[in-house]
Amino acid sequence: MQTQPKKAGRGNGCPLYKKCGGCQLQNMTYAEQLSFKQAKCIRHLKRFGHVEEILGMAEPFRYRNKVQAAFGTTRGGKIISGVYQSSSHNIVCVDNCMLEDETADRIIVTIRALLQKHRLRPFDEDRGTGFLRHVLVRRGFQTNEVMVVLVTPTALFPGKKEFLKDLLTLHPEITTVIQSVNGAKTSLVLGRQELVLFGKGYIEDILCGRRFRISARSFYQINPVQTEVLYGKAMEFAALTGKETVLDAYCGIGTIGLVAAERAGQVVGVELNADAVRDAKINAKLNNAGNARFYCADAGRFMTEAAQAGERADVVFMDPPRAGSDLPFLRALVTLAPKKIVYISCNVETQARDLGFLCKHGYRVGRIQPVDMFPHTGHVETVCLLTHS
Repeated sequence: MQTQPKKAGRGNGCPLYKKCGGCQLQNMTYAEQLSFKQAKCIRHLKRFGHVEEILGMAEPFRYRNKVQAAFGTTRGGKIISGVYQSSSHNIVCVDNCMLEDETADRIIVTIRALLQKHRLRPFDEDRGTGFLRHVLVRRGFQTNEVMVVLVTPTALFPGKKEFLKDLLTLHPEITTVIQSVNGAKTSLVLGRQELVLFGKGYIEDILCGRRFRISARSFYQINPVQTEVLYGKAMEFAALTGKETVLDAYCGIGTIGLVAAERAGQVVGVELNADAVRDAKINAKLNNAGNARFYCADAGRFMTEAAQAGERADVVFMDPPRAGSDLPFLRALVTLAPKKIVYISCNVETQARDLGFLCKHGYRVGRIQPVDMFPHTGHVETVCLLTHS
């Protein structure tokens, strides 16, 4: 398999491997992981054509630019922070994760100590008492800008000024701090209300030579190193000449669309998340992409209406969630009938299902490229090129 790390030992080096459940493949060498993922892709996608060799990482550690930690207490009252154990609500205390950005890990450990110092307690869901539910840290790997999000059940923040002073003194690398208010009983980490406590309320990062604004709730790929590999393949498959009309479905903050805008005639991005669309419009201005427009709408409905109005797209980029695309979206895509579809997926099973539908409706799969976006986990990303037959 392509691109192996300098050291690819087995995963017993992590003391939390058996407790956490986040690194399902860490008992394998990295070469074995790549072989496992290659076989998985072949198993699900070989009926559509040749599966190219998976693209791995040279250094498959510390790649996560976004780190979330849940906060709680032990039976003895000790404050802990970390991840929920797989298939449970039990917190596994984590100080240092082999996959997470080291700066983010250090900040979270500091916040845990500051809670104790300032006599603040983690939120207790059963009793409805306490202050801190979660902490989210995002770092721009190219810009080194750091966002810290404190998730609390209410807007009340006892001793806020002193807490922030201590945090920023200990971590001057932090460029913005946000308080996200989430009082609901939900599995969602962030709330709708946000209070900017320090800085500009967002960070920026550079990806594929383009600059992106990232808000607390924005979707931004977790592994920027492999994202550049993935998007590079997507652009290679699209083979844009500068004249095409491109539709970026599920566009998020506009990452794929704005990378494509350098090579296309015009780009239209569609996304249901209004916060992400707001960032996408700002990102278009940041990158002087006057040929890119972004809309807050359902992508399937948008494509159907475009086809009914006689509009066409030469290339559609689609990067749906793990559940894949629903039938209304796929039917709308077939109605729009672009010459090329570049389908990026984080779930090979649902991608195979969707490819089957598209192949029954006039498309042929030309290329299939797996990319290892999440080393040591069972997840694999794939990008496929479909052309109208």
